[in-house]
Amino acid sequence: MNARILVVDDEAAIRRLVRGSLERSGFMVAEAATAAEALGSARHQGCELVLVDLGLPDRDGLELVPLLKAMDRAVIVLTAREGTSEKVAALDLGADDYVVKPFDTEELLARVRVALRHRAGDAPHNEVAAGEITISLADRRVSRAGAEVRLTRKEWGLLAELARSPGRVITHDHLLKTVWGSAHLEDVEYLRVAMRGLRLKLEPDSSNPQLLINEPGVGYRLNASS
Repeated sequence: MNARILVVDDEAAIRRLVRGSLERSGFMVAEAATAAEALGSARHQGCELVLVDLGLPDRDGLELVPLLKAMDRAVIVLTAREGTSEKVAALDLGADDYVVKPFDTEELLARVRVALRHRAGDAPHNEVAAGEITISLADRRVSRAGAEVRLTRKEWGLLAELARSPGRVITHDHLLKTVWGSAHLEDVEYLRVAMRGLRLKLEPDSSNPQLLINEPGVGYRLNASS
């Protein structure tokens, strides 16, 4: 049975657009216009994933993220807010991803599929493929077109953290805390240097990265669908 998705947005036109795209892809869709409706539907009707707008009339959508995650729902935030702070906050609260309005429906569908794979637990954990790159988390090895690539300790730490959640945005703070430690949360330049090194070693064209994607002001994602 295809997944059931709840679309939460106070704009009926947005709900219709998203619903149509999802149903054409075979998903079952429910709608909610308010936070209260969303929580009730998630509790009583069931769904695997919730697409939630931040600008709801009765409650900030950010407040819904931990509540929905506590119900074991995957969550993708829809936002028209230009600042990065809400995106980072949503990810830190447990959101699986975010999509900025206006959005491309094909991109939204791709993000939905990634989030559902993670929820189902069938995303690869020991070996991840991204283009010509193969990352073996168990063996701590990276190869490009079959040839081993040698990484520094920090480069490996950064790549491994991204590979554990391929396709998902990992925030700067999370990467810095995990790879460099809590004392280095302000040292974003460390992250940039390590990412530059990874791109030089792994990307076909490091000036136009296709595998290690920057989400400006938020973090990075590993594009494992290339």
